[in-house]
Amino acid sequence: MFENIIGQSGVTQLAADITGETLAPSMLFSGPPASGKGTAGLELGRVLSCEGPGAPWNCPCKACALHRFLYHPDLLVLGSRSFSAEIAAAASVFFREPDIPSSRMLFIRSVRKLLMRFSPLIWEDDPKIGKLSGIIEGLNEDVDALGSIHESSPGKIQGIDREALEGLRNSILKNAFRLEAEGIGKLIPVGHIRRASWWSHLAPAGKGKLLLIENADRMQEGGYNALLKMLEEPPAHLTIVLTTAHGGSLLPTILSRLRPYRFYPRDRDSEWELIRRVFRNAVAEGGGGPGAGGGAWTAGEGKTGRGTGLLTAYLDSFLPISGESLHGLAAFFAASLAYQGAVTLRKRGVAVLPPALVALGKYTAPIAEAAGYGRPLGDTGSCVALILKGAGNFEVPGLFHQFLALLLKMVSRSLRDGVSLSGGTVFAEAIRALTAETETAVNTYNQNPALALDRYCTEFRRMAVDL
Repeated sequence: MFENIIGQSGVTQLAADITGETLAPSMLFSGPPASGKGTAGLELGRVLSCEGPGAPWNCPCKACALHRFLYHPDLLVLGSRSFSAEIAAAASVFFREPDIPSSRMLFIRSVRKLLMRFSPLIWEDDPKIGKLSGIIEGLNEDVDALGSIHESSPGKIQGIDREALEGLRNSILKNAFRLEAEGIGKLIPVGHIRRASWWSHLAPAGKGKLLLIENADRMQEGGYNALLKMLEEPPAHLTIVLTTAHGGSLLPTILSRLRPYRFYPRDRDSEWELIRRVFRNAVAEGGGGPGAGGGAWTAGEGKTGRGTGLLTAYLDSFLPISGESLHGLAAFFAASLAYQGAVTLRKRGVAVLPPALVALGKYTAPIAEAAGYGRPLGDTGSCVALILKGAGNFEVPGLFHQFLALLLKMVSRSLRDGVSLSGGTVFAEAIRALTAETETAVNTYNQNPALALDRYCTEFRRMAVDL
């Protein structure tokens, strides 16, 4: 059991508790992003449902077969997270090796992780589901078509049509990206927790049920009260797993009812092994691997804002906009902000520019030029247009959040070597507040990113005057 969890010692104690029949009914898997917490939760559901001895990954029993493709009715998954990069990477594996059954399963699992968040059991009373139903139906049909491809012999798919496979892959990617962008909110709705509680009291189809709540620290107010009731009186057939990268964000009353399992960052060798085995990419360290856009992936730390691990950088390389490109765009935007602020102050007769503003421009302008975006622009419209073109209008889910996160890092690093800069702290706090307002406008109130960035430039110039 848990042999598919690569390079993570956190599952050792979990396996021991299962073998010793001392597994707690409610658990917390805590650790950094991309450390295998969610995968371990899904695998726990399979292990507990297994009808054979030892619960190996390739167990032929019906329950394990359903769990491997994430179709088992006794598994329910909630939680906000990113899906697009993993789906895009799995799509690349499948298209590269469509005759390998494990490639098809990897692709189906990656999409099912997203689709499971839209179970009718959870969304029944949510008015938002009507808007999403067409996307969900189309994506389910595509995944069913993918799963219905018949093998004519071991390792061979009957009648491979590359053009048809490409059309199916592209349709899945389009619908999956759109579903994540329009359907996955930042917080877990309280109604979803209540519906999960109702589901948990229904009789299981097999040996028992598993409720997995990923990023449980991202929950609407009131959701914790509904969750607490479940934790206080869980049905005998229910196992609950919460995952989080920020254990301290959970309420003490919640934490006290969970048995903790710690997941640690994987070392480089383990991440390489995971990339080789799961994504079937045998690139040599320091070499390149093809991303979705045909660019090369290199084993750097990555600059996407979602972490610095090899796995994160590898997955992000399959998105239409690479982390490297986004890093350059964030630098260009920051440099243009600094330039526009300086021009505004000069027009007002200010002789000495704020040191923090100067530091931001000096730090980011060379990065932007090295990335090929040229010198900073004083015209807001031209600046925003270049950003939108480079970022594909931010249509990829989570990309705008990553862009803003990188912008904040630029500000922090520009001030890092000048902590004593006059007004540096005030400058940094003002930008954090402006960035938070901008993200809320786009991700919560669905404001167009073009309008949000235009307003950002306007407010930044006003802020520069007040420094």
